[in-house]
Amino acid sequence: MDEILRGSYAAPRWSLWPPNAVRVITWNIDRGSRLSEVIDFLASQNGDILLLQEVDLNARRTKRRNVAEEIARKLEMNYVFGFEFQELTQGSRADPAFHGQATLARWRIGNSRVLRFRRQSSFWRPRWFLPDTPPFQERLGGRIALIAEIEMLGRKLVSHNLHLESRGNNDLRISQLNEVLDEAGKYSPQVPTLVAGDLNFDVARVLPESSLQGFRSAVGLPSPHTTAPRGLFSRGRTIDWAYVSGAVEISGGCVHGDVNASDHYPISFTLRFS
Repeated sequence: MDEILRGSYAAPRWSLWPPNAVRVITWNIDRGSRLSEVIDFLASQNGDILLLQEVDLNARRTKRRNVAEEIARKLEMNYVFGFEFQELTQGSRADPAFHGQATLARWRIGNSRVLRFRRQSSFWRPRWFLPDTPPFQERLGGRIALIAEIEMLGRKLVSHNLHLESRGNNDLRISQLNEVLDEAGKYSPQVPTLVAGDLNFDVARVLPESSLQGFRSAVGLPSPHTTAPRGLFSRGRTIDWAYVSGAVEISGGCVHGDVNASDHYPISFTLRFS
């Protein structure tokens, strides 16, 4: 489960210099169930680095697709995929299905690895008394951060693509986030570093800004809600976040609340290197 799946589909870039700026998109794509719409939006944004959560691999519900690879092929990007869960009700022992995070880039992606959080919810574990049907979502594995070093002609950017626990309380989610921040702290403060994804809680309401150890929000504070309302009288939630540290300037942060290809809205922004 800690293996990295990867593919290289980026077109050659005939440039002698690293880019001055890159466009980043982070998005929980709801398993890729509306994959053509997801790809259409991503293509329209011309992103350079994509951090995607809830990405299916060989699951019945998404027609046995390798969702990350299909997106990478269509957009001509390189990708890495980290295995979060084996979805027991979406595959079989002989032909298993998985669910996880994918990071895509127009440059080489090196030194990729999975950080599987020490603290996990037991909610998803298979139990003998539960029927083997999709509504119960029985799983093996646990929540992860997918870490990748994107190498841009001598310039490096480190991404932490994370999906924190949806079950349990904020103490569990904060513990998982702190593991990511500790890992990110191992890099030089000058190295541009992303911590982004579906955090499953409103960071601005729960954590003091000082606890984010030098990271800045890519969309500013307060952030618009990042999920679609679940009912006529409900409001969306602000649970998807993107934070940046290092020698970069952030501009154009946007939550695309008019995009309906998932139950989450994509976040985009531009990083300009100092």
